[in-house]
Amino acid sequence: MEPALKTIYKEKVFPKLKEKFSYGNPHQVPTIQKVVLNTGFGKEDDRKAATENVIEDLGRITGQRAVPTYAKTSISNFKLREGDVVGARLTLRGRRMWEFLDRFINVASPTIRDFRGLSVKSFDGRGNYTIGISDHTIFPEVELDKVNRQIGFDFTIVTTAKTNDEARELLAELGMPFRKPEAAA
Repeated sequence: MEPALKTIYKEKVFPKLKEKFSYGNPHQVPTIQKVVLNTGFGKEDDRKAATENVIEDLGRITGQRAVPTYAKTSISNFKLREGDVVGARLTLRGRRMWEFLDRFINVASPTIRDFRGLSVKSFDGRGNYTIGISDHTIFPEVELDKVNRQIGFDFTIVTTAKTNDEARELLAELGMPFRKPEAAA
């Protein structure tokens, strides 16, 4: 069975985008390629335990194991040595990507405290969108009584769109909760 968000994309979003931007070829219509999650835990005293917790929690949220990232250079002021684990990352594609986005849009983002919508300024100029999450407990897969530390992470939605406008329209049609522009008073 196909993920719900992918079905919505195929049945509703794809035809709307094709008509709005008047694409001649169906391969020109933007789609989502992948979602990349990235987190750093910086100056943790217990890096080894932090690494295990972060990888476990990201795996629980996404259904895929994260890979640790390592320091490229030594920085004495931060007590950091080359090769130390400083974060974790993972790339979602296919079914897991669509399911993760569906859970974020419909379940997790409405539970963010004082949520007024996502900024439309987080596009990179090439049609990719980055979202920063300061607390991973907004996802229902995380059991609050088993949380050892609060994890913040960024995730980037990589699209095939050529411009920010195309990507914004794609994500808005998929239901991404963008902030409404303020009415001029």
